[in-house]
Amino acid sequence: MKILWDDRGTPPVAKALYVTMKRAALETFKHCFDEPNLKKLNYEVNISLVSDDEMRELNKKYREKDAPTDVLSFPAAETQAGEVFSLGDIVISTETAAAQAEELNHTLERELSFLTIHGVLHLLGLDHETSLEDAAVMEEIQSRILLGL
Repeated sequence: MKILWDDRGTPPVAKALYVTMKRAALETFKHCFDEPNLKKLNYEVNISLVSDDEMRELNKKYREKDAPTDVLSFPAAETQAGEVFSLGDIVISTETAAAQAEELNHTLERELSFLTIHGVLHLLGLDHETSLEDAAVMEEIQSRILLGL
């Protein structure tokens, strides 16, 4: 699994947290694919860490909601040529993540891990906003992976 990082967030995220976020993404894939098939996949995900201002613009443009949000996922429209499968992009607001971590009384590391898992599940096609069944599945997967981390 390859993750391409782009940190434009405020505040910037310590590089050590990238390891935890990558592990969260990998555990999500392990949960959703059986091991032999997972090893065959050569996939990448782009993760961008942005400010609330940038997230507000993205949320307004793509969801018609004029407010920042914690995470947006953009599944790839098609795979890249060659052997690498691009799942798409996950965009996380570090400002919102930090505020949510403080509000929920847990670490930024835990919040970024949760948002990464959540974003990957969206890239894999689950949508809690349109399906109660997907919402339940997402909640169960997120909880299980976070406990394991």
